[in-house]
Amino acid sequence: MIPRYLESRLRRLLRTFPAVGLLGPRQVGKTTLAQAIAHDANDLYLDLENPADLEKLADARGYLQARRDRLIVLDEVQRAPGLFQVLRGVIDERIQQGEQAGQFLLLGSASLELLRQSGESLAGRIAHIELSSLDVREVGPDDHDRLWTRGGFPRAFLAEGDEASAVWREQFIRTYLERDVPALGPRIPAETLRRFWTMLAHGQGGLLNAASLAGSLAVDGKTIAKYLDLMVDLLLVRRLPPFHANVRKRLVKSPKVYVRDSGIVHTLLRLDDEESVLGHPVAGMSWEGFALETLIRAAPDRTRASFYRTATGVEVDLILELPRNRLWAIEFKRGLAPKTDRGLWTAIEDLDPDRTFVVYSGDERYPLRNGVEAIGLREMALELSAL
Repeated sequence: MIPRYLESRLRRLLRTFPAVGLLGPRQVGKTTLAQAIAHDANDLYLDLENPADLEKLADARGYLQARRDRLIVLDEVQRAPGLFQVLRGVIDERIQQGEQAGQFLLLGSASLELLRQSGESLAGRIAHIELSSLDVREVGPDDHDRLWTRGGFPRAFLAEGDEASAVWREQFIRTYLERDVPALGPRIPAETLRRFWTMLAHGQGGLLNAASLAGSLAVDGKTIAKYLDLMVDLLLVRRLPPFHANVRKRLVKSPKVYVRDSGIVHTLLRLDDEESVLGHPVAGMSWEGFALETLIRAAPDRTRASFYRTATGVEVDLILELPRNRLWAIEFKRGLAPKTDRGLWTAIEDLDPDRTFVVYSGDERYPLRNGVEAIGLREMALELSAL
């Protein structure tokens, strides 16, 4: 098992809340992490995609009440929507008996449905936390390029070779399109959704242009919004909102859209190895998305992420509104000799951030000018996670 940075935070939440919801896409390592935490022989793990485990919950209240004083892990809990009302009663009874925390760990791969169900039934009793794919803090320094090329899903990253990794990612995509999406209810042809996903990969990190996407897929704008909501809910796509600053300039209102895992971007575009990626026009934006995801997940709780862009093209790739009213501006530059442009200096004048960084592919940290620092991705992630 690759040690995950999220583990210590997850353990803290389990010591504080009766229930914790661990969200994340399939195959990202939720089950492995949950089983590492629930290692005590007294703890219980149930996979609700397993008919035998699901059958045990036919009388869920009776079954769960008989297994008190232990951590119960329920995997793919969104498969049993009626369970949340039962959990509420069981949790309250265990609290009255002195079990204030660490009762249930709920795993789910569809964030919106799980958040809605748990929010309605377990308000005040549950905390949510998201496990994303591996990032540069969790692999060796020599593995960063491989992580970017293959993506952070453990089996894709750890595959014996690039071809095996590409095959795994292709099967991962097919599984989502042919099995998981239909299981959630939407009746969307798998080929249509794959084309939509591929178009997002081609436009990685670009402003959302729903009209253009709708025209290419011969659907309307509302349908595009529905497709995008689905991919965001499945934790496969990030919709990064624009930063709303009190400046006397016209700001863009459309969000940016990123396919969250760089390996999935490359597979959708049929780029199976590093040479293929480097030779493709998407390379720069793919690395930007890879770096952006790393920093957003490394940032402390209650951080708000956005981007800044004016109608004239002045832009900062990532704005982090950190706790205690701190504002950090971050620009991404793939390569070993990062350079700044006039647009960044104009944005700094507009926003007056507390700190400004240019995150690049190298490891050395050094000042540029006017308080701007060039910094490697790993060091930037570690600095954020230490806040």
